[in-house]
Amino acid sequence: MAVAYRVLGVDPGSRMMGYGVIDVRGRRLDHVDSGTVSISLRRPIEARLLSVFESITGLIARHAPGLLAVEDVFYARNVRSAITLGQARGAVLIAASKAGLAVHTYAPAEIKMAVAGSGRAEKGQVQAMVRAILSLETLPPTDAADALAAAICHAQRAKLDARVEQASRGTARGAARGAARGAG
Repeated sequence: MAVAYRVLGVDPGSRMMGYGVIDVRGRRLDHVDSGTVSISLRRPIEARLLSVFESITGLIARHAPGLLAVEDVFYARNVRSAITLGQARGAVLIAASKAGLAVHTYAPAEIKMAVAGSGRAEKGQVQAMVRAILSLETLPPTDAADALAAAICHAQRAKLDARVEQASRGTARGAARGAARGAG
């Protein structure tokens, strides 16, 4: 079966960024690549953000995904950390935009629900479920597992959206037929 589309999932970070690439083939999800990019805290923030941008640009060039799935910014107790995370996420979004990729954003709880069945799943549960869903030999690192989970979440959401759209078209056709019969 031909590849329907390829998804690059990203778990943004200013110290460690996870990435995961999957191919979606109907109901089948195939692992292509995943890993983490370590970003030195010794460098100034602008250099770290450039590193995030260049890493995503390189992954896009290497894997040619059709879209990017990314985790949305979550509530953080430390405002400074939340701002830095938001900046790293911005670098990811700019790289995707520059490459012409559609970006799909998912809340952390939605990603966990899609993969582990609970929006409050722990990191280890997400890792184990990602491993099972993609038939991986070993557990992926936590940041890579989170990125793969974002890609899996998108694939599941896209399937659901397609079913809903198909059902609504069927309902609209049925209503039009019923209206035509009533007018006749």
